[in-house]
Order: sequence, then structure tokens, then C-alpha cells
Amino acid sequence: MKVVHMKKILHISKYYYPFSGGTEQIARDCVCTLRNDYIQKVIAFNDESGKDECITVDGIDVVKCGCITKISSQSISLSYRGVLNKVLNEFEPDIIVFHYPNPFVAAILLKELRNYNNIKLVIYWHLDIIRQKFLRIFFKGQNRRLLERADMVIATSPNYVEGSEWLNSVREKCVIIPNCINVERMKLTPEIEKRAAEIKAENSGKTICIAVGRHTEYKGFTYLVQASKFLNDSFKIYITGKGELTEALHKEAVDDNKIVFTGRIDDTELKALIMASDIFCFPSITKNEAFGLALAEGMYYGKPAVTFTIPGSGVNYVCIDGEDGIEVENRNARKYAEAMKTLAENAELRETYGAAGRKRVEENFLSTQFSENVRRTFCGL
Repeated sequence: MKVVHMKKILHISKYYYPFSGGTEQIARDCVCTLRNDYIQKVIAFNDESGKDECITVDGIDVVKCGCITKISSQSISLSYRGVLNKVLNEFEPDIIVFHYPNPFVAAILLKELRNYNNIKLVIYWHLDIIRQKFLRIFFKGQNRRLLERADMVIATSPNYVEGSEWLNSVREKCVIIPNCINVERMKLTPEIEKRAAEIKAENSGKTICIAVGRHTEYKGFTYLVQASKFLNDSFKIYITGKGELTEALHKEAVDDNKIVFTGRIDDTELKALIMASDIFCFPSITKNEAFGLALAEGMYYGKPAVTFTIPGSGVNYVCIDGEDGIEVENRNARKYAEAMKTLAENAELRETYGAAGRKRVEENFLSTQFSENVRRTFCGL
């Protein structure tokens, strides 16, 4: 009887579940998709303590390396190289999936892989390093070596491959696996529907808009606040979340009674606000917004979106201008307001864009498509 050898995959992520983040969720989705076909292990930083530990998530061993500090959002661990070396020797992976960016670990990985030419390297490229200019310059050579060593590079949209100097240079190695929405997590309950009806009643006669996300520069909330100044009082704009720019945004909108800052809210309230809304505002302005999963979620609920043009970002791949929403010139608050007015004044257009957006998400960005894409991609390795 022929014995079938199950290949082994080592996943290297900056952090991992239960840490909550977009990259970490994608890493977990990837692991869960492949768990019946491969033997797997995960290495990540320990976000809770400075100690090394091993936990089990979804039946998979996760090795967490303790951190001593952070530099430019990059965790630093004294034990990481030793742990990685041990895992490579004992686990003997056939494939390594490296979730980028993670420059500290990339340096260690490149050194270790000199002794393992037989291991295939898959780089899951979530985004370019943009904000940290020092890191971008410092790790330029590292990126080149990393991509040269890679057997395959996964990107989340064709737009990002085209707009990234790094991915464009190795486009023959690139495959596209769009991020996904978990339909189970998107289900509506009677409680959510009741709360959505209450929000609509509270804002009777108004166009309800919602924007979701962390209050940081690349999310572009300041331009939404500026856009509000061009709108009349028939609009109500809910901005969820918090972040380093929360205080500044409050000051900027201090005399604007159209804007409501909700702070961090639970899942029920968030879904209710989206369901009650007429327009989904997604004012991100840079490629740090590599895909726009929150945008896809708003579209899944049938909401027409207003976005900025972001060259090289997946945002304008997720939402197509003139089909699912309206796209306007980057950082142009007046034009953003005009797009909001256009949608507010045309219920039929809102319905058309909303239905098209829902269809686009169902056909391209659900977990079922993600799983199929991942399995097909790894099948050939």
C-alpha cells in the first residue's frame, strides 16, 4: 500500500489569533483552509508578554516568541532566531508562508534559508512599507533578496501588483488571492434589525452615512470631516472607531452637528449602523489601505460607496467607479461631498450601486472563493 506523504507548511506571521488584525485574520484563514491537506505550524510574536510560549489554535501549534520592545511598529525578540532555527530543524517544512511586512523576521529568515535550498518560500505580500521612510530605505536590499528567493508571491489585488515597485518587478511570480468576508460573521439578527430601524427613525428625513475604521492618517477621516462642511443639515454622518487622530478629528468637527463620533462600538451596533445607512463612506487616501475589507463588508450589505482614487491600492479594485459607487480625486473634500450629494438625491442610483456591490462581493470576496483560491494556489507547490 502506497504511503502518501503530507507536505508540511510553516506559516510566519507578525502576530496571530487571538490577536485581532487584518493580516492576522488572513493568516488564520489561510491556515484553516489548508489544515486537512497539510501538516502545519505557525510562528509569531507574543503580543501579550515577553515570554516564549506554545499554544494551540484551531488544532494547529502556534509558537509565540516573546518581545523585548518595538521599533517603528516592529516587534523585536532576542529568542526569535533560536526558535526559528529549532522549528526548521525539527519540523522540517516543505513550504514556508511568510506574511509581509515583517522586516525584523525577514532578515533572520533570509539567513536561515541559506541552509535550506529545498524549502519553497511563498511571500504573502499584504502591503508595501510606506509610512516608515527609514525602514523603507533601510530594508530596500532585504526586499530585493526576499523576492529573489521567493518561489511565489501572493498579492490581494492586481491593482497592488501594478502599483508596487516591488511586486511589479516580480510580476511573473505573483498570484492574486483577494481578501475575503466570512459570511457567518455577517449574519443579521432580529436585534440588529430592530436597532437599525431605531437609528432610521431617529434620523427620519436625513441621509445617513457611515465611515468605519481606526482614526489614523491613511484612513482619511479628516477629508470626510472637511467634506461635511459642504453638506447641509439633511445629512447625518457616523464615524466609528478611535485612534491617534481622534482628538484632532473632534476639534476639526467641533461645530458640525451633522457628524457623530461613536467611539468603539460592539458588533451589533456597528452592523445596525451600516444597515441603517444610505451611503458607505470610505475616505482612505494611501496604499496603506491595501485592499479595503471594511469597504467590501459595506458593499455586502448593499450600500453604495464613495471612495478616493488611490493609485496602486486595491480599494478601487474592490469598488468599481460607476458600478458599485463613486470614486473621486484623492483628498478632494469638495468632490467627495458632491459624490455624497449625488447619491443622496438619487434613491434609484443608490439601489443600483448597492445591488451591484453586493453581487461583486458575492462573486469575488467571500470566504468560499478565498478557500478555493488558496487550495488551487498551493496545490501546485
